[in-house]
Amino acid sequence: MMESMAILGQRNQLSVLREAPPGFFLDGGPLGEILLPRRYITPEAGPGSVLDVFVYRDSEDRLVATTETPLAMVGEFAFLRVLSVRPGLGAFLDWGLSKDLLLPRREQTGFLREGELLVVYVFIDPKSDRIVASARLDRWLDRTPPTYRPEQPVNLLIAGETPLGYNAIIESAHWGLLYRSGLALPLRVGDTMRGFVREVRPDGKIDLALDRAGYVRVKPLSEQILEALAAAGGRLPFHDKSSPEEIREKFGVSKKAFKQALGALYRARRVVLDPAEVRLRPKC
Repeated sequence: MMESMAILGQRNQLSVLREAPPGFFLDGGPLGEILLPRRYITPEAGPGSVLDVFVYRDSEDRLVATTETPLAMVGEFAFLRVLSVRPGLGAFLDWGLSKDLLLPRREQTGFLREGELLVVYVFIDPKSDRIVASARLDRWLDRTPPTYRPEQPVNLLIAGETPLGYNAIIESAHWGLLYRSGLALPLRVGDTMRGFVREVRPDGKIDLALDRAGYVRVKPLSEQILEALAAAGGRLPFHDKSSPEEIREKFGVSKKAFKQALGALYRARRVVLDPAEVRLRPKC
């Protein structure tokens, strides 16, 4: 039987060693026994059970486990809300657990207010061995030259706004830029979405887009429209006057991309375009 190895700040599969009044004590391997408080125990669990838990430190710096999932684990970026500010100490953030996440003063980039939302990186402070946050994002991103290829799909986290557009964190590893001129509607800091690499420049900077370039995107989007039409009984309330927001919400693309795909379907005699809707053309 493999020895349990608990990892601080991550979800772990840990065995129940014994039950006590406070709850279950789990096998943390080299970290020792880890308490799972009784409020997280389900009736079917017992000694010998293997439980999926997140391991962190409580307010007294003791290792504890929870079946709850935080909004971000160690090694991840997240958009979190400031719950309180303690001058000289830092700010406390809501990360979905009963114990709030500390953003130390040294890891802040400016003055914070209660209720403010900001993008942070979650890490383990090597001096205190506590899980904390950092708003100094640059230091946590990959400095090695990116190897993305043009049109590669990537996961994005919108982390800031610039005069040119929006800075996005790509795959929790690199900075990229979404140009305002290529967007159908404004984005918000904290938004997560699927995007595409447009170009990796010689200086390592990465240009991004929310849609595939040109007609490379038409075929898959055309198929998506046909599938949506079939699921809706052959009719969808989309037309030339549909708002970019409605199209983005339904299909996840810009209005320009939607109209290109719709035009391709019309020319292929797959759909009928009416003033108030688009319809599947009956098969002959």
